Amino acid sequence: MQTDLDYSKFVILVDKNDQELGLMEKIEAHEKALLHRAFSVFIYNDKGELMLQQRALGKYHTPGLWTNTCCSHQIKGETNIEAGQRRLQEEMGFTTDLKETSSFIYKAPFDNGLTEHEYDYMMVGYYNGEPDVNPEEVNAWKWISLDDLKLDIDENPKDYTAWFKIIFEKHYQYMKLN
Repeated sequence: MQTDLDYSKFVILVDKNDQELGLMEKIEAHEKALLHRAFSVFIYNDKGELMLQQRALGKYHTPGLWTNTCCSHQIKGETNIEAGQRRLQEEMGFTTDLKETSSFIYKAPFDNGLTEHEYDYMMVGYYNGEPDVNPEEVNAWKWISLDDLKLDIDENPKDYTAWFKIIFEKHYQYMKLN
């Protein structure tokens, strides 16, 4: 009997107050559209540009779409900052100090029948180097000014992940000030 769970394959189910309800495999939680804990990392350079990633073409949902620097789900026992730094290293090949800025709940169904329903924590960090991206996670990356990004999202909304468009709309003014 196996007793060591691979917690990276599970999400932490939560209620609307972010109280833990238990664990569930990622795919099942996305199939059932159950609320679970997640995070989104936003990395800026000294010019105030945001680092975006284009999701790898082999991802099980939203492949090839542009999104924030990285995002994922916390592993049981991990703080939000630890989770953000872990995933930043795994996806983008670097780490930096992160600051938690806000959180919100969103729900975004996908064409493949899966739904993201997340209690999402936003984190911000700063970095001026070149990432060493993991090709299993990231197809491409770029720096972009927030004004250029806003214009591109307005003109090409299908090029961006649903959660990123929601975050960007809700937090554009905050992002411009910080």
